[in-house]
Amino acid sequence: MVFFISMKNLEATEKRRTFGIISHPDAGKTTLTEKLLLFGGAIQTAGAVKNNKIKKSATSDFMEIEKQRGISVATSVMAFQYHGKQINILDTPGHKDFAEDTFRTLTAVDSVILVIDCANGVEEQTKRLMEVCRMRKTPVIIFINKLDRDGKEAFDLLDELEKTLNIRVCPLTWPIGMGDRFQGVYNIYQKGLNLFAANKTKISEEVVSFEDINNAALDEIIGEQPAAELREELAMVEGVYDEFDRTSYLSGDVAPVFFGSAVNNFGVKELLDTFCEISPSPRGRETDKRFIEPSEEKFSGFVFKIHANLDPKHRDRIAFLRIVSGRFERNQFYYHVRSDKKMKFPNPTSFMAQDKSVIQEAYPGDVIGLYDTGNFKIGDTLTQGEKMYFKGIPSFSPEIFKEVVNKDPMKTKQLEKGLNQLTDEGVAQLFTQHNGNRKIIGCVGELQFEVIQYRLLQEYGASVQFNSLPFYKACWLTADDKTKLDEFTRFKTANTVIDKDGHVVYLAQSDWFLNTEIANNPGIQFHFTSEIHK
Repeated sequence: MVFFISMKNLEATEKRRTFGIISHPDAGKTTLTEKLLLFGGAIQTAGAVKNNKIKKSATSDFMEIEKQRGISVATSVMAFQYHGKQINILDTPGHKDFAEDTFRTLTAVDSVILVIDCANGVEEQTKRLMEVCRMRKTPVIIFINKLDRDGKEAFDLLDELEKTLNIRVCPLTWPIGMGDRFQGVYNIYQKGLNLFAANKTKISEEVVSFEDINNAALDEIIGEQPAAELREELAMVEGVYDEFDRTSYLSGDVAPVFFGSAVNNFGVKELLDTFCEISPSPRGRETDKRFIEPSEEKFSGFVFKIHANLDPKHRDRIAFLRIVSGRFERNQFYYHVRSDKKMKFPNPTSFMAQDKSVIQEAYPGDVIGLYDTGNFKIGDTLTQGEKMYFKGIPSFSPEIFKEVVNKDPMKTKQLEKGLNQLTDEGVAQLFTQHNGNRKIIGCVGELQFEVIQYRLLQEYGASVQFNSLPFYKACWLTADDKTKLDEFTRFKTANTVIDKDGHVVYLAQSDWFLNTEIANNPGIQFHFTSEIHK
């Protein structure tokens, strides 16, 4: 029997907006996050990822390697209040080598802002991310960034978006000029013109805002030629694109489009204001038993990310939990489904990237951090007693495999600990071969090995080298008849390994080898993703 919750809980849930920011690397995703935090009053000065003039690094890039490389390598979570709404932002890594972290993060959000660079348009990684959103019917808002630089024409960009991302678009703001001629944006949705002075770190004041586009004052402010161009383009927009319909946006069929320049604070406020107005409140999730609504009284949530050493001084591990239903309270006992145990959490935290504050309660839509001593894995479910698992949090098959070679035998213990903790985060997978002596790491991209090597040295004091192995795919094996599986592993010792959960995994050398083994062993099932709880 399902009980529905009190008015207080319902109101709190309605106020929440949880979204992820996704894009191709270097499109300006982290910079946009910074500006949203700035408008939300969460920070006073915005940083940037590539900071020549700006002395502060981005709030969401807090790991040492992120500051050095100028890229995001892990999803960070930030929460702030804006116009009576509780906004939860998840800033994801754009680099394709960390796509797994991003895919999993998309399971924890209710909507997405996709950032596009106006010069490069739609890139490969953008398509992949968008496919995941389309699969889940996640509502998407598109922000076309870097209009202060020369790039593709606005209409060309919109055509490209429709064709390559397979989604209808609806522009809600429109740029006035581009590159050197860029003067601001006209807000189609709220019928106002906003011109800003470029300001990279602080909120700049609006210069002018008025309703009627045919007003002669427009010619005086932006010049006759740009004003005529703007009127002409807006008439075309009206003729070509449908009016904005919120229902189509919420069902994932239409993507509203905003134009601006995140680094100069152009167009960000319009994005945030409209987002608060149109974006969905927290949605329910599917489990292996039934669909869970956010309005249910009993608490439930799932872990979608684990981050080791968020604070290097304390060697802590934080599990990121997305609350799906009910109310989470501090110091209450909750049921951990996989281990079949009850657990209590004295210090649940909300985030501002690395900065944390202890909270008393949290509601559906919130992402909170739970201190973890090694109990959690990605995909774990917490409930008030109900046995169920949330679906759709996969672990992908790695494509690059390397053997871990310990360069300092005195640090074996530290290495073990580091490998276990870093692979728990889900960016890489650890396999063991030959009676547990040989450690193999599998990743989706090369850059992950560099990050693991760097973090093992910096955070655990263990120095390692990686030797490449000639495998191309990992497959998880299951069989109804256990003797067949045992026989297979005995014959294929060189190609079979055990993952962290004790499951047998076959490492195929090539596509041909894999297909041959599948054909020769009909009694064994080969799986390319491991749903985390088998």
